[in-house]
Amino acid sequence: MPMAGSGQTPGRLPWWRRLTSAGNREAPWAGDRPRLRRAFDRILAWLVAAVVLTLLIVLAVHIPQGVQATRDHFAKRAPVAPDKVTASRSYPGHKPELAFDKLNNTWWGPGVSESGQGQWIEARFSEPTRLLDLIITPGVSIRPDQLSQSALPHRVEALITLADGKTTKRELTLDQGAGGQRRAFRVGKVTAVRFIIESAYQTASNKQVSLAEIEFFGPSNGG
Repeated sequence: MPMAGSGQTPGRLPWWRRLTSAGNREAPWAGDRPRLRRAFDRILAWLVAAVVLTLLIVLAVHIPQGVQATRDHFAKRAPVAPDKVTASRSYPGHKPELAFDKLNNTWWGPGVSESGQGQWIEARFSEPTRLLDLIITPGVSIRPDQLSQSALPHRVEALITLADGKTTKRELTLDQGAGGQRRAFRVGKVTAVRFIIESAYQTASNKQVSLAEIEFFGPSNGG
């Protein structure tokens, strides 16, 4: 037992003081066991410190991503044209370049009836390019009275190739309507985007799926 007359017992220190002074405590007297609470406090202090450190690491990793996302959201958009365009196959007179000619009365089609599932059209960039949005115009034109002339892409898989050779996928779902349809498409350092048709609207044995235009947009160099 502690000797009598040793003076007033000092108050408990905060947990961070106890953590740093753990090695400076006096050894207990013979037969005097330290309180179990003291051991729990030490463990709790280390756990809190570990959680705080983990949160700091997570913030350090994700803050730059959040900053970039904010910049992308407010960035002025500018058109981005691919340097090369290819396709799995094309209907005569409707080559894949017509889907990127900035005209909405020309179109690409694979020349395959029904939905054209598995057919694709690909845009390639000679330098890694940052993309923010895209606009897809389904059908043979933007005119509503021509909407029934072809099948219209419904679900499209975008297979994205990055500068390091890795690939990632985005699922795009289009509406059954005329005119351009804008979709968010934020991805950096892109070298190629392949649009693979998964399903289509108003399919028939005498119709093929068609795309009038695909437009990419990235951040403007003017801010």
